[in-house]
Amino acid sequence: MSLKAVILAAGEGKRLRPFTYSEPKVMIPVANRSLMDYVVRSLVSNQIRDIIIVVGYRKERIMSYFGDGDDFGANITYVNQDKQLGNGHALYVAREHIDDDFLVLPGDSLVDAKAISDLLSVGAGHGALVIESDMQAKYGVALLERNRISDIVDKEIEGATNIVLTGAYKLPASALGAVAKFVEEGNYVLSSAIRAHLPEMQLQPVFCQGLWIDAVYPWDLLEVNHAALADSLVKTSGKLENGVLIQGKVSIGEGTTIRSGTALYGPIAIGSGCDIGPNVSIFSSTSIGDNVTVEPFTFIKNSMIMSDCSIGPHSYLSQSVLGYGVQVRSHLMASSADSYVNLEDEFYRVSNIGTLVGEDCQIGNGVTIEPGMIIGPKSRISSGGKVTKNIPTGAIHS
Repeated sequence: MSLKAVILAAGEGKRLRPFTYSEPKVMIPVANRSLMDYVVRSLVSNQIRDIIIVVGYRKERIMSYFGDGDDFGANITYVNQDKQLGNGHALYVAREHIDDDFLVLPGDSLVDAKAISDLLSVGAGHGALVIESDMQAKYGVALLERNRISDIVDKEIEGATNIVLTGAYKLPASALGAVAKFVEEGNYVLSSAIRAHLPEMQLQPVFCQGLWIDAVYPWDLLEVNHAALADSLVKTSGKLENGVLIQGKVSIGEGTTIRSGTALYGPIAIGSGCDIGPNVSIFSSTSIGDNVTVEPFTFIKNSMIMSDCSIGPHSYLSQSVLGYGVQVRSHLMASSADSYVNLEDEFYRVSNIGTLVGEDCQIGNGVTIEPGMIIGPKSRISSGGKVTKNIPTGAIHS
């Protein structure tokens, strides 16, 4: 019997707003592929083709993208989580599809095939993929004893290590009994159920040697995009006019035109149907989606531009993310610096951050946006405006 994998993909990803306004977190594009695209392809690369995806928020977006899995070499089954109560509950609703050892992993982390093969290295045993990190422990911290995980705790607890769980496990079917017990008692946290089941299984720590990065906050998307671009393959089509400079890994999609005098310093991914230039400079770790227009004398550095955006001439973007359909007139200044970012009334110190712009925003001529600002979806910024604080969804700023 082949090993099955359960991908947990039902959540909205509220901490990634404004980019999850109409898009589930797992479908946010990095290097012009959805986050979960990397997860599915990495599983298939390791001969794991039977995949159960737990969906919920904006599930239609996921199901239309992946279909029955045939285009990915997979056999995909969908299970709906009506209420996004937690990752333990998400696994609980998929339990009827599991009758043997299985993998479970989040759909919103960037992983490569090596990370999956690391987890599979436990063979017939069971394991949890871990990394050594001082980052926030989203899934808890593992305490080790004789090459097994003896406990799972919060990072804040005294004596906790820096061995952080990634949320990816190879588990026995018996663990589902603990999951069901906890869910039925109102505890929807998967790590709580796994912790309770530790005495019944030998759960090995598997240190990830491959690629694993989690995007918790919107500014994390830039790091994830950087990593995905560094690991991506180059596929170049489209039309390049005379006088285009290309250095490093640059992918260009079909129907895209790169006009004369434009300089591209990879790694860069540019989608299909774009019109770039003339005399545009795009620097490394930048991804540009489909049907994007970038007008002359614009400078873009280490940024994510999602599909259907338009950026007017003489604009400057650094360390910034533009959501779907953002329309920028001319002379936008969105520079980057070390800043405090206000996210849901909490302030985070973020190094070298530009601006984070939600989908379908309209930005007029000559607008300056201070580093670290979050612009809510469907907002409008009048020409000549200076943005020095966050703009809520649908607001008009003059």
